[in-house]
Amino acid sequence: MNTSMYKPEGFSIGSAENRECFYSQAALEKAAATGKILEAQAVLCDAEMSLTVDLGCMKGIIPKEEAVYNVTGEPVKDIAVITRVGKTVCFKIIDFETRNGETAAILSRRAAQKDCMENFLMTLVPGDIIDAKVTHLEPFGAFVDIGCGIVSLMSIDCISVSRISHPRDRFYTGMHIKAVIKSIDYETTRIYVSHKELLGTWEENTARFEVGQTVAGIVRSIESYGIFVELAPNLAGLAEYRDGITPGQRAAVYIKNIIPEKMKIKLVLVDAYGGTAPLDYRFDYFETGTHIDKWIYSPQACDRLIETEFETVS
Repeated sequence: MNTSMYKPEGFSIGSAENRECFYSQAALEKAAATGKILEAQAVLCDAEMSLTVDLGCMKGIIPKEEAVYNVTGEPVKDIAVITRVGKTVCFKIIDFETRNGETAAILSRRAAQKDCMENFLMTLVPGDIIDAKVTHLEPFGAFVDIGCGIVSLMSIDCISVSRISHPRDRFYTGMHIKAVIKSIDYETTRIYVSHKELLGTWEENTARFEVGQTVAGIVRSIESYGIFVELAPNLAGLAEYRDGITPGQRAAVYIKNIIPEKMKIKLVLVDAYGGTAPLDYRFDYFETGTHIDKWIYSPQACDRLIETEFETVS
């Protein structure tokens, strides 16, 4: 199975394979005959809620009922169509129509999404690692495109081990990331994804630091007993409480001790800079394969166990 055709919307629009299908009507007809999933930009939504798509050699039209795949068969909402204008959409070509001497391709985003759901997403199992794209952010989590515009929720507690106040502390809309399938309900086709399991264990993260170093971090939370400073997305240490510090500030911290038995890093706050730290959206993904069965964050020497076991919802 060629899973590359089921990437999040926007992954394939610039590829040579995608572009060559728009050179001529003959190329589009060939793509239609093979059921190929293509990508192009939606440029207009008319009064009938049909999307116009720029195909280069001709106009493409996605009728409202073909704009979204819904497993329950519910009618497509207007907002689901309007919000695609100006964005990349995936589709299959299902027909050609000639009106007033002009030929237009009739497209179906619904058919592309149905194909993706049945032949890709429903073949996955918890623990599979896939490409994803952030579509929008809410205080409780991030919504991500996991294939052909099909959206899944990544709750805030699944984004990283290091505590954050909002998903925007990690992601921005349109960002391409990796995600791991957390659970799948094969009856309702609901899929939930996670991210923190790809960012390394406590030991993998602490291996990059040594006692005696002074390093940069970000203040993530302030408690009565101390200040949590993030050293990496999956690693934070605790410094003594100090007045005048606010979450989001960049800080310089001295590493006083690293204690695997307690899974703790003791820090000394050297300085904290005014304002909010600029966000660094780069990630070090420690998992480079396509699947993980189990993830244990805590070090072997620690009695406290933090782990994720991937299982199917039946």
